[in-house]
Amino acid sequence: MQYMRTTSITLAVSLLCNGFVHAAEVTLGDLKIFEPYTRAMASNAPVGAGYMAITNAGKADDRLISAQSDRAGQVAVHEMKIQNDVMIMREMQNGLEVPAGETVELKPGGYHIMYLKVPVPFKQGESVRTTLTFEKAGSITLDVPVAGLAGGKPASMSMSEKARAH
Repeated sequence: MQYMRTTSITLAVSLLCNGFVHAAEVTLGDLKIFEPYTRAMASNAPVGAGYMAITNAGKADDRLISAQSDRAGQVAVHEMKIQNDVMIMREMQNGLEVPAGETVELKPGGYHIMYLKVPVPFKQGESVRTTLTFEKAGSITLDVPVAGLAGGKPASMSMSEKARAH
């Protein structure tokens, strides 16, 4: 009982000091979503990006098919990659596959949630309410914490390391 009280107090202090818990994890069916975050935006930037890791603990593949947020005029699932020394960014028209038994990491320079037509830039310490919709698991709404403009996720280990640890 004392351990539970201490853990609750530690969690509350962490929330008060940081604005969010660094090791956030939510479950939707067979999917676990780890440490979602976005970065603060420059005052004139109309776009932002969201990152997280998604683990599919089920026996069937799933697919992230859409995202929505009232903080952006449009939200899409994107991929960024280097092809022939040229950076290419594109919307994933058919969504992002989350294979059974695997973790897919949305991170800078790779897959990400793209917030477009953002009227008010995200500021550090805020959160961006975002709804993710999966083909099989359904929808979940997250309060995605906003990290600093300079970047870096708000956790010390990579999201895929965190996912594998569970």
